[in-house]
Amino acid sequence: MAYDYGLVIGGQERDAADGGTIEVTGPATGEVIGTIASATAADVDAAVAAAKEAAPGWAATTQFRRAGYLNALAKAVAAHADELATIETRDMGKPYTISRKVDLRTAPEAIEYFAGMAGKTEGRTVPVPGRFVNYTVREPFGVVAGVIPWNYPLLQAIWKIAPAIMAGNTVVLKPAERAPLSPMALVRLCQEAGIPPGVVNAVPGYGKTTGTALCAHPDVSFIAFTGSVETGRAIQRAAAERVIPVTLELGGKSPNIVFDDVDPKAAAQLAYSAIFSNMGEVCTAGSRLLVHESIHGQVVDALLGLIESQTVIGDPMDPSTTLGPLIDHEHLARVQGYVDRARNSGAKLLTGGGTRKIDGLSGLFFEPTVFDHVDNSSELAQDEVFGPVLSVMSFATEDEAIELANAVDYGLAAVVQTRDVGRAHRVAGRLQAGNVWINSWGNVHSASPYGGYKRSGHGREMGFSIMDAFTQEKNVWVSTR
Repeated sequence: MAYDYGLVIGGQERDAADGGTIEVTGPATGEVIGTIASATAADVDAAVAAAKEAAPGWAATTQFRRAGYLNALAKAVAAHADELATIETRDMGKPYTISRKVDLRTAPEAIEYFAGMAGKTEGRTVPVPGRFVNYTVREPFGVVAGVIPWNYPLLQAIWKIAPAIMAGNTVVLKPAERAPLSPMALVRLCQEAGIPPGVVNAVPGYGKTTGTALCAHPDVSFIAFTGSVETGRAIQRAAAERVIPVTLELGGKSPNIVFDDVDPKAAAQLAYSAIFSNMGEVCTAGSRLLVHESIHGQVVDALLGLIESQTVIGDPMDPSTTLGPLIDHEHLARVQGYVDRARNSGAKLLTGGGTRKIDGLSGLFFEPTVFDHVDNSSELAQDEVFGPVLSVMSFATEDEAIELANAVDYGLAAVVQTRDVGRAHRVAGRLQAGNVWINSWGNVHSASPYGGYKRSGHGREMGFSIMDAFTQEKNVWVSTR
């Protein structure tokens, strides 16, 4: 089945102004699975104009009526869950079991959570001197640009659209050209749910053309971006030109710290999930495993055993598959480059290191790869590889573990594995990361704020944090004289 999508502008699906399209290739098979329209600057102008026209009416819509539309969208997503999971897997490459049981379980719940914000975006009264009543209200910005990555395309689209429109804004969504299909399917469902024309618009296309035009548009009042540091810098520069706010989530190089009081097998299982989930194409991936020297060998041996016993590389539509393909050949070359250079850096390759040939499928399947004795200052330990590649190193003391963990430019997430409650909280307090998981990894919920420190960006998604971000505060003074 081929999936074909146009631009969505003002409630209508249309071709690009110049008729341009992008062929979408499935990473598992290498075959074309669909086409999308490729928006021009003129198309971006039209989408922003539609969003701007719809903004006053949508802002005047009651919060509870907005919630009704979102609840209808959640029901539509749940009703189409099998289809959306198939699109997600064919387009991005993650195993279908993950798409269906994780992404499509989370998706309607996330929409329902933000629908539940009705009546909760409140102002406050402020005690001030004199004969005045002083109060604040929170108001939408207007047109929000949502620019999303390709590793969790459906959820990222929801996390941009749902809170933005619940806060009273309208949205122009720019999906990643590498995996645009599930976001475009979601935008179609927005129309099915009855969301008024112009409230949710979508302009698929290339980042250098479509994305640049959208982020530089004078009528965009807020930019919400998830993606690379390089693109994030460009977006922040574009926002600075017009002095508009942005939220940036820019990836990570997350430490997974294993202290000597934990079960080595349990620690290895958590480490396995933290780096090999979603083919390692996860911004919070536990890509640096820091193990206390006294149990280093036990944890590594257990991890290698898990790779051997639990990993099934193959067709992501096969229910038994645990590791699908990387997104495309350009990204494969990037991951392979890091691995090849690490071989010559003094790190010890324990397993993996290249692609796995699967009969009848593409050449994008990369083996789980583990390097031991990695220098924390090396390229492999400092850069976000964004693949199934793990750097292992050891430490002797708590202070050394924290020093190693913090000695990177990123600060999105961290894991602490220990049975010592005091140590767990103490270490969590010293880690320079926006998300810290103790004896777990990857927990994300729409009610809980999510974002990073340092080069991992600023601003928070989810929870009340994103509702605050998507609204601006107005202060009103009333004289009682």
